[in-house]
Amino acid sequence: MPTTPGKSRILIADDRPSSRELLRLVLERSGYDVIEAADGQQALERARTENPDLILLDLQMPGLDGYGVLAALRGETRFQNLPVLALTASAMRGDREKIMAAGFTDYLAKPAGPEIVRETVARFLRNTAETAERSA
Repeated sequence: MPTTPGKSRILIADDRPSSRELLRLVLERSGYDVIEAADGQQALERARTENPDLILLDLQMPGLDGYGVLAALRGETRFQNLPVLALTASAMRGDREKIMAAGFTDYLAKPAGPEIVRETVARFLRNTAETAERSA
């Protein structure tokens, strides 16, 4: 999987347009190709058709929430090792454990600053590429 900006494709799934726009701007300015989804069902469809290298997935969306999207993705072989980072405004005690137990790769607390978003995305894209190289 690619790790250089401009070659990595990132899917942002969040029902709040302002959240998607902020993340999109940060990531596009860093050179990433960004795909957006406004709800959980659209996130599943976009993941299946666009084959992102990483997904930023809001947990609280109407209809199919982030947990439901992740469960559906992890049920498909090609998405089992895909980095999926939860986006959450909830930073209560025990939330991280619940998120990680659900199968997310990690999470970002909203609102995450631009530098944290860039560093986190780059780290997980690097980790994925290194794992792919070792198994090749």
